[in-house]
Amino acid sequence: MHRLGISLYPEHSTPEKDLAYMQLAAKHGFSRIFTCLLSVEKDAEETVAEFGAFVAQAHDLGFVVAVDTNEDVFARLGATPGNLEPFAKMGVDIIRLDGHFGDMGDIMLTRNREGIQIEFNGSCRLPIDLLAERGADRRNMVTCCNFYPEPWTGMSEERFVELSRAYKSEGFQTAAFVSSQQPETFGPWPVFAGLPTCEDDRHRPIDLQVRHLIGTGLIDDVIIGNAYASEEELAAMAAVDTSRVTVRVELEPGATEAEREVLWGFDHTERPDSSAYLLRSSWPRMSFRDRQIPARDAGCETFSRGDVLVVNDNLAHYCGELHVALREMPNDGTRNLVGRIPAGELFLLDYIRPEHPFGFVRE
Repeated sequence: MHRLGISLYPEHSTPEKDLAYMQLAAKHGFSRIFTCLLSVEKDAEETVAEFGAFVAQAHDLGFVVAVDTNEDVFARLGATPGNLEPFAKMGVDIIRLDGHFGDMGDIMLTRNREGIQIEFNGSCRLPIDLLAERGADRRNMVTCCNFYPEPWTGMSEERFVELSRAYKSEGFQTAAFVSSQQPETFGPWPVFAGLPTCEDDRHRPIDLQVRHLIGTGLIDDVIIGNAYASEEELAAMAAVDTSRVTVRVELEPGATEAEREVLWGFDHTERPDSSAYLLRSSWPRMSFRDRQIPARDAGCETFSRGDVLVVNDNLAHYCGELHVALREMPNDGTRNLVGRIPAGELFLLDYIRPEHPFGFVRE
């Protein structure tokens, strides 16, 4: 099950603002919070007290809380791999490791008596599967990618998929960050260009960032890296169908009610015998055996990648099938042009695999 999350940085905000944001996010079904102890400069007593109150409020609203740490944070709090008492006093649920304590230290961390999960860095290749073989408690091991405040430094699509696929195939829960597009958002450091995991997501609308991560099939939890997202962004994230790849479609003005029914009235699944030229959802044609979809002039001789098509009466046996062009193909008059996938979302087509469901965002 996918979870949505927010990030909060109490040392740069106020308890009142953070609580209001948590309440807003909880209203929209968010259930994870990420926060950072790396940038906190207070002593151990103050840190435990401040973050303990923060975590208690989060728990009251149903959130799971993860804190970003490294060796310096542990030393400042008086914690060790064998003694997580300061984190237990704060009530944290997940300790994210921005640094490590060697193999034996990391193994010991996963065996903590407090039941705190240990989150490993998903943006580099760590042999945590081997740690599990050597005694680490796999049930307490999860992963989360980095976020990247500096423009152009976010992960490439290729590296993100490579690393996430490795951890996912080994059975570890995964998480990654998306970025609010609101002005003057912030994170743990004085950099204000957003906080995504993938560089290509940095300036995308937040729902498209979520649909990207979900579309890879490799990410369990999606967290907004910067604070504060708008309520519109929270609602847009909450509205994403996390069960499949979904794309927007810009409808043709002449699209008929029957064609709109084909688009939104069925669960679409790419066939196992997939074509190089188009995605093909055959289920709708079963409902159009005794119905008609008159041919319409598409106004073009060639269909292009991202054109959304419905088979018309000129190919009666297949009438009602939904197709999405993957490359240029001739318009032979058997398909009506229903709409087009926006250029900025065409990359999502690469994630629709044979026998996998897909769908269209309904505005």
